[in-house]
Amino acid sequence: MDNEKTPAFEDLEQALGYVFQDSLLLVNAFTHRSYTNENPSLSCQDNERLEFLGDAVLQLCISDLLMRRFPDYAEGQLSKLRAALVNEQSLAALGRRFGLGNHLFLGKGEEASGGREKTSLIADTFEAIMAAVYLDGGYSQASRLIADLFAEMIITGQGGVTTFRDYKSALQELCQSRFHETPKYQLLNEYGPDHDKTFEVELAVVESVKETGTGKSRKEAEQQAARKVLEYFETTETAS
Repeated sequence: MDNEKTPAFEDLEQALGYVFQDSLLLVNAFTHRSYTNENPSLSCQDNERLEFLGDAVLQLCISDLLMRRFPDYAEGQLSKLRAALVNEQSLAALGRRFGLGNHLFLGKGEEASGGREKTSLIADTFEAIMAAVYLDGGYSQASRLIADLFAEMIITGQGGVTTFRDYKSALQELCQSRFHETPKYQLLNEYGPDHDKTFEVELAVVESVKETGTGKSRKEAEQQAARKVLEYFETTETAS
């Protein structure tokens, strides 16, 4: 392993929407302790220190996001919402969406034990990447990326009830296992001024299932559409 970014890392950067200036930070973020233990001569470090910092970066950025999104919420409400967003399961779900497990540098034992699929390792790697973005681009870049990734998980439904779930990832897993295909999203419309746009997206699954979603970002609209399709499948399963 060297310090140069591979094409796979470049694809990941494109998916994340952030290009690293210091490629070693990205390499370190994916390096598990088991790998450095087996390869002590390498210049890279394991991702545990980055994981430590990434946890703090996430807590701060998510707190800022929630303060802005819910200006009337009390401290206790904000704490509950933050805990619903920043936990091992949600971080791993985001990490799996970007295929983080595929990029991990693991020792032989960790590889053999299925480390690439472990929820804890994927969540830790996600934290390490957020720290790497913070160190590479500063707070503004980290905050922008985290807001983009997590804002789409905040769905406000009827009665103002706020729920948190990565509906897109859940739907993708269901479609791949049941239909052996991936959901198809298409932007139908965007309207409103640049500072307050609304996006409308259509989601198609197999030939007969279609739903639309709207939101203040394209990703939020996609999440809403995915939620509707998941609810449709859950309803039809219950009825059958």
